[in-house]
Amino acid sequence: MPADEVVLYEDEVDIHLNPKIGLDWMVEGQQKEVMTPGQNDKRYLAGAQDAVTDQLIWVEGDKKDSLLFIRLLWELTQHYRNAKKIHEILDNYSIHLTQQVQLSLETPEGRRIELHFLPPYCPDHNRIERAWQDLHANVTRNHTYTTMNELMSEVRRYLRKHHQRKQQEYAIDA
Repeated sequence: MPADEVVLYEDEVDIHLNPKIGLDWMVEGQQKEVMTPGQNDKRYLAGAQDAVTDQLIWVEGDKKDSLLFIRLLWELTQHYRNAKKIHEILDNYSIHLTQQVQLSLETPEGRRIELHFLPPYCPDHNRIERAWQDLHANVTRNHTYTTMNELMSEVRRYLRKHHQRKQQEYAIDA
């Protein structure tokens, strides 16, 4: 890849106030309780993971729609100001294929972005999926947060910490 180009893996993830139920460690003979707040509330993240540094850039939204995806594209153009071309590897989710997205890609900033669609049903080829799995495993699975603000604060804290750890690993390897 030329020095003035960057490759990213893109995907969205749902954050639910009702915890994801999954495997967890418990003291033998004791049943862990996972409380659910009742009425579920959701937030969504659209994120992109740098193929070289593993840096994760994300935006948050109340809806998982084309505007969330477009906000991420804008964030990437601002973050990678010096990149001549931003290659984004992503799935064929309908929000990536709308007329709004096409119009955004026709702007001067948008022309720097090139979308590379994965074949259908190939989530294993999208590296950011593992970051979302880690997020669920470490934050949203069996969580005990009672408000979306608390949960999203923990999601942000975890992602920032993940970012710092990946940056340190990249600096050591470089």
